[in-house]
Amino acid sequence: MKTMDEDIISEIKKDYIYALSEKGEREDGRAPDQYRDISIENGVVNTAEGSAYVKIGDTKVLVGIKLQPGEPFPDTPDKGVLITNVELSPLASPTFEAGPPRDDAIELARVVDRGIRESGALELSKLCIEEGVKVWMVFIDVQVIDYDGNLIDAASLGAISALLNAKLPNERYGLGKDVPLPVSDLPVAVTVMKIGKKFILDPNLDEEQAASTKLTVISNKDGSLAGMQKSGAGTLSPDEVYHIVEMACKTAKDIRKRFLK
Repeated sequence: MKTMDEDIISEIKKDYIYALSEKGEREDGRAPDQYRDISIENGVVNTAEGSAYVKIGDTKVLVGIKLQPGEPFPDTPDKGVLITNVELSPLASPTFEAGPPRDDAIELARVVDRGIRESGALELSKLCIEEGVKVWMVFIDVQVIDYDGNLIDAASLGAISALLNAKLPNERYGLGKDVPLPVSDLPVAVTVMKIGKKFILDPNLDEEQAASTKLTVISNKDGSLAGMQKSGAGTLSPDEVYHIVEMACKTAKDIRKRFLK
């Protein structure tokens, strides 16, 4: 629980961020439409079939892919199974608590999962080993290492990077040679936040705490949308949503070109 002094400091910082935004400035010196530096290291976890370590500014996530044969769901007997989990450890932020997954971890896992699933990035029909009996099960495990805002973008970028890095361990199970996962699209999530009447890309933690509304747009290679996720109690007009989608798709195209090959 926050103390009164912490509440006062929070309000002062919020007013400061609002004032900067009105002038087209940000506390870390970025332009409103400027993303933080991104870096991706693939294959960093030897015990996983695929992995990626993603840094967006000071936000850091580690994503591992585990693959194993298992039973299909009854309603999709000829398709592989995709399961996404997110771990928000207290080591990553004092605001995270140990114990069962909280609502924010569940929401983050669902958004990452939806981006992969709705884009058709992972061809689940190619992960059937024996219809109705055995399919490949794909586990995407996201571990947040450091939290400085915009976890959705970092976790989503880590997930698609790790999937691209993964190989089906066919040899281990007597199913032939190891082959890359069938990844056919490259969904990228980009989050835009509204502060006052202004819009900023890739909010850091202070900006997230100051604003009331953000919209994450997940787009595919061809520019079509795989999903959107709005957070916060603030409202967005249709014109504002169009503006955000345009900003997000343009940025996603650049991220895809630079980091997902």
